[in-house]
Amino acid sequence: MAGIGFELKKLFNRRGLFAAFRAYGYAGVVCTGPMLLGVVLLLGVMFLCDITGSSRHSRELLVCMITYTLLASLTVTSFLSMVVTRFIADQLYEENYEAVLPSFWGSSGLMLIVGGILYGVFLIFSGAGLLDGFLCFGFFGELIITWNAMSYLTAIKDYRGILLAFIAAILVTFLTGWILLMTGIPHVEALLIAVSVGYGVMMVWDVTLLYQYFPSGNVSAFFFLRWVDQFLPLAFTGLFINIGLFAHLVIMWMGPLQVKVQGLFVGAPYHDVPALIAFLTILVTTVNFVVSVEVNFYPKYRNYYSLFNDKGAIGDIKQAGKEMRKVLNMELKYTALKQLLTTALVISVGGILLEYLPLGFNDLMEGYFRTLCVGYGLYAVANTMLLLLLYFTDYKGALWSSGIFAAGTSVFTIISLFFPQVYYGFGFLAGCVAFFLFSVLRLDYYTKRLPYYILSVQPVVQEDKTGIFTELGYFLEKKLEGRQELEKI
Repeated sequence: MAGIGFELKKLFNRRGLFAAFRAYGYAGVVCTGPMLLGVVLLLGVMFLCDITGSSRHSRELLVCMITYTLLASLTVTSFLSMVVTRFIADQLYEENYEAVLPSFWGSSGLMLIVGGILYGVFLIFSGAGLLDGFLCFGFFGELIITWNAMSYLTAIKDYRGILLAFIAAILVTFLTGWILLMTGIPHVEALLIAVSVGYGVMMVWDVTLLYQYFPSGNVSAFFFLRWVDQFLPLAFTGLFINIGLFAHLVIMWMGPLQVKVQGLFVGAPYHDVPALIAFLTILVTTVNFVVSVEVNFYPKYRNYYSLFNDKGAIGDIKQAGKEMRKVLNMELKYTALKQLLTTALVISVGGILLEYLPLGFNDLMEGYFRTLCVGYGLYAVANTMLLLLLYFTDYKGALWSSGIFAAGTSVFTIISLFFPQVYYGFGFLAGCVAFFLFSVLRLDYYTKRLPYYILSVQPVVQEDKTGIFTELGYFLEKKLEGRQELEKI
């Protein structure tokens, strides 16, 4: 046991097991935070359109353009978001602070290039005017950098900076939009400029915060790509969660509720608006999870793994494991209960309040709202359990869980299109149920066998996985070095 403890100590230190807690503990904020900000922005823009007398076509086109840009940027960043947070946590754990800023610009650059090409092609054929397309493309680039910066700021727990930046972005957006509308600029162009200016402020604010926290270094900007090969399941887990959250929206755009706005810009307002508002109900679980896990669960988690590192007695390890699982189950019950109460309250009171908002709610939309509130509530609790799987380095279980979520919401939503329209929201709900059930079973199965997975499944020596992303990093490093040498000449 002593020899194993020594090897585990080296393994945990090198891999940064406790740094992993920092990374995955705030992955929930990284996954849901940007979308929550986007929803608030969309609702605010819709409200501004209504009070300034916008035409229905202008409002729908504006909502489509902002929604498409938000979803495109979130999809592009979702592949690297969890890997980046893990990379940052490992660098902080090893006190390699000079590697952080270069990785930010390296990851941002790659996402801007890949995402810019894909979204640029879409905009060319979308039917948007030249100015509108240019504004959407610029807004897309701002969002890529902003969401990536949020990943870095959440990893260092600067929530105050993120909140202040968001408030500043919202205020600047509304002030700029109001001024431009008062000067007679059309609604679509005026508000696209406004959101671009507002999120430009947020982008600059977030990047400035990063430069205050981290020093500039000579580490390769693409060094982080080795982490993509090391933690490839994390990349696909982030992508699958994104697909699970948004696939039902895209599918509905293609269904009977479709409203053709302009060119390739289509929407389903009867479904989209209830979905956006229902999404806000998960804010309680997102905040509660970060706080309760940090305060209550982490000490038990740290103590349990420290006993393996410090050659603890078997009896002490068993007792620590029992205490950790007890706190874990208690926190999950409290999280689920708080989400249940929030969902019940929103369903009871929200329907009444929504009638007073200028969103055009009818009986069909209210039905979607209630169904989607339940679905998002189940998603919030299931996503909590998925993050807990990541704490215990069950990457396979987390990948399967997110894959079931993505496949379930997509397939069940398609199936729901063959039923009457009142049942459309149940496709997303069914996918969330599958996500919830698998996460419960997997977490229970894995935590009951933790000693086995720690001692028998974990490699005794460190494994350096290399693949296509590592090779890409080497290639880009050589190209960058060659360019720098030419500039010196």
